[in-house]
Amino acid sequence: MATTVNPDFLAGLEKFGVKDAAACFNCGNCTAVCPLSSESVPFPRKVIRYLQLGLGDRLAERPEPWLCYYCGECSQTCPRQADPGEVMMGLRRYLTARYDWTGISRRFYTSTAFEVFAFAAVAALVGLGIHLFHGPVLTDRVALNTFAPRPLVERFDLALLAVLSALLLGNANRLRRAVMGPGARAPVSAYLAEFREFLAHFFTQKRFAGCGTPEQRTQWIVHLLVMTGYSVVFLLVVAGLRWFQRDEILPLWHPVRLAGYYATFAILYGTTYAMVGRIRRSKPVYAHSHSSDWAFLVMLWLTTATGLAVHVARLLGWPLTTYAAYTLHLTIAVPMLVVEVPFAKWTHQLYRPLVIYLVKVKERAARTATPQREKGDKGT
Repeated sequence: MATTVNPDFLAGLEKFGVKDAAACFNCGNCTAVCPLSSESVPFPRKVIRYLQLGLGDRLAERPEPWLCYYCGECSQTCPRQADPGEVMMGLRRYLTARYDWTGISRRFYTSTAFEVFAFAAVAALVGLGIHLFHGPVLTDRVALNTFAPRPLVERFDLALLAVLSALLLGNANRLRRAVMGPGARAPVSAYLAEFREFLAHFFTQKRFAGCGTPEQRTQWIVHLLVMTGYSVVFLLVVAGLRWFQRDEILPLWHPVRLAGYYATFAILYGTTYAMVGRIRRSKPVYAHSHSSDWAFLVMLWLTTATGLAVHVARLLGWPLTTYAAYTLHLTIAVPMLVVEVPFAKWTHQLYRPLVIYLVKVKERAARTATPQREKGDKGT
């Protein structure tokens, strides 16, 4: 298969956050110090070399950018200050855009104006929808399910889930085809045998913990808090809304209420930790901040904070405050979901474990094929 070389490729990646890769002279120090690099999938050196040569098609097929968790050791020890960790982060943004067939990810990552417009446009639509379809505004008591009828909200949730899932899974399938390679085949048994590995990495991000240092273990815990908190509240809102959005207050020790408190703490703590780190630039991973990094953290923090405001207003028995907070909450939460889940930062939560899974599938398929080839050779 012919390889396409694009001499302008490196310059085109600057808007994705890849700025210092040209300084790299391929000494290999970054690969040597990386605790996650291996002989079968070495990085970042190999990936940066592809980038310098303009091999965009080759990069789209490589798993290495997704196997990096940006511990920053490579950037700290680089003798040329080429910042390999940030290069890998920028490549993940580029690849997210490349796998997205709609083109929205590319616009989102390369234009701050488009980021603002995307969030504002969806927020305006949500606000208009609430204005047109909300129920009676009762002021003698808090009646959230009268103001926002739960069956209507549930139907909206399910429709939104279907659309976002179709977009995300469609893009994930494009990633799968690229990583598995053109014409590459793996038996169904290989996919099934390694599926537990996908689930383990998806729910624990355990590879992140392999970065080794205590500082990175803290980073992994923060990452895990945000992801699990996000997942819990997503399940509560989509699958458990009839228990989560109620006019009566659940007992303090009710599992749904406790799950909501956990999600609130996990997200607020994790996002605040990351935002403070980016302001102080306290770690290599926080030294450079793309506008999309801030968009994800701020939108997720505001979504959680406004959700907490709805809960507090309900506890205090303030009807109008509850309805206003609920409206504000949806005008932030829905844009965050619509933009982030299929097109931006949240895709990493799926793409990383998916790539790890596909690498395992390819390795298992190769091990299965080798004895069969040897048997065939002996037969001839």
